[in-house]
Amino acid sequence: MSQLSYVSENATTAWKTYLAQIDRVAPYLGELSPWIDTLRHPKRALIVDIPIVMDDGSIRHFEGFRVQHNLSRGPGKGGIRYHPDVDLNEVMALSAWMTIKSAALNLPFGGAKGGIRVDPSSLSESELERLTRRYTSEIGLIIGPQQDIPAPDVGTNAKVMAWVMDTYSMNMGTTVTGVVTGKPVHLGGSLGRVRATGRGVFVTGAEVARQLGIEVAGLRVAVQGFGNVGSEAALLFAQSGAHIVSVQDHTGTLYNRDGIQVEQLVEWQKTHRGIAGFPGAEAIEGDSFWDIDMDILIPAALEGQITADIAQRLRCRLVLEGANGPTYPEADDILTQRGVTVVPDVICNAGGVTVSYFEWVQDIASYFWTEDEINARMDKIMRDAITHVWNKAKEKECTLRTAAYIVACERILTARKERGIYPG
Repeated sequence: MSQLSYVSENATTAWKTYLAQIDRVAPYLGELSPWIDTLRHPKRALIVDIPIVMDDGSIRHFEGFRVQHNLSRGPGKGGIRYHPDVDLNEVMALSAWMTIKSAALNLPFGGAKGGIRVDPSSLSESELERLTRRYTSEIGLIIGPQQDIPAPDVGTNAKVMAWVMDTYSMNMGTTVTGVVTGKPVHLGGSLGRVRATGRGVFVTGAEVARQLGIEVAGLRVAVQGFGNVGSEAALLFAQSGAHIVSVQDHTGTLYNRDGIQVEQLVEWQKTHRGIAGFPGAEAIEGDSFWDIDMDILIPAALEGQITADIAQRLRCRLVLEGANGPTYPEADDILTQRGVTVVPDVICNAGGVTVSYFEWVQDIASYFWTEDEINARMDKIMRDAITHVWNKAKEKECTLRTAAYIVACERILTARKERGIYPG
């Protein structure tokens, strides 16, 4: 297996997890197999130093990244993450998963990702703005509406995207709304963007449940992570008659066998910046979350959550991957052996990039759709994608993850093959 020279054997596992997923799909690619090393090498990786003046007058340096994994099918697409654990391996993996995700949904994008190793909660708003603007200037030579289009991710939001857009526009000498997605609506953002990823988790999960002959009403659902993704998915499942029996975030873990009132929990979380202390459920130990009787698990936090040990313990029928890369390959195998269906991240949480695509198109056209139009278009793309993957899994007698990778890799490598290599 080909592997990058700067990725050590002891590197963090996100990139190694992605490489293992590529190895698993290789036997299914036939005449495209000679091109598969394309997917094992990011096209471009940029590491930048970000010096900023802090509010107290001191100067601090932060490390930032932007990785473009593959641009064979169009400009790069992927978020910007602000988190203390951001490193090159993680950003490479996230950019690669964006490549797969865009192709699996048949969107005209490649994959990219960015990030800064920082705890955004430790900075004042003015420090965060200076950090964002300097980072944007540093990566400005490789981003653009036809090159690479960032978006929000963990630790960033619409306000941060507005700073990115403004900085890029100032440097270009003209307003360029299409350089980022996930912007405020009044700056060219799209209606429905904030809730899109969580909505996609629900749409794909409900469709797979239908394929399995399972009624959503009455199902027990556990959600790890209660940000935009987890909370929206929980709301939609609850509105469809499911019972949200457990929720976990960085502040605590809640359990209520009769179902948590999700709308009340959302309001509590907004006020208290976490779910801890919510009076409508029992607080339990964090590790107990994995042992709860549930029908659906939605991991919607960070990558690398479901280990082999946890896969053995889980008591569920469906895992809907709201986060990127939450399941280790060995855990995937165990879940498959135990008859648990995993709806993979590259399809399940692709609602965000789908509506980001709509935002990009709307910015180019300077014509904007209603939220109902956006939701209807997104739902159709998501259902068509998961149906295509479901049929591919039946045809190849493989998991939904492998099927999604087959669909995506065929599209990416066909584009790479037909474009050829320059210079020849």
